[in-house]
Amino acid sequence: MHEHLVQLRWSDPDSLGHVNHARALSLLEDARLAMLADLPEAPGLILARLEVDYLRQLYYRTGERLVVCTAVTRIGTTSFTVRQELVQDHQVAIRAVAVMVTFDFATDTPRAMTEAERAHWSRFLGE
Repeated sequence: MHEHLVQLRWSDPDSLGHVNHARALSLLEDARLAMLADLPEAPGLILARLEVDYLRQLYYRTGERLVVCTAVTRIGTTSFTVRQELVQDHQVAIRAVAVMVTFDFATDTPRAMTEAERAHWSRFLGE
């Protein structure tokens, strides 16, 4: 499992004081991108599917950092699946499942994952 701290921005909440649903998705994306840090070269990934459950409201509080917990749940030939949870006040506020596809931008097609990529994503295997 991978844990990533995220910072809400002053511009994230709406007039009612809760964080806009679309802004919250960028926090999940930040956590997925942080998982790429140890790869020796840019892997060429695209988001193919995103399923999101908004379980409770998120609130902006100055200086508060939230945690996004991400686990890889499946590794295939050209894709892998991650489950993410964004936590505030020790409660899961957002739960998401994302399918990421290894992609060759030159040919505009999915490509098989390299052994190095497979080993990298295997480090984050969880439930």
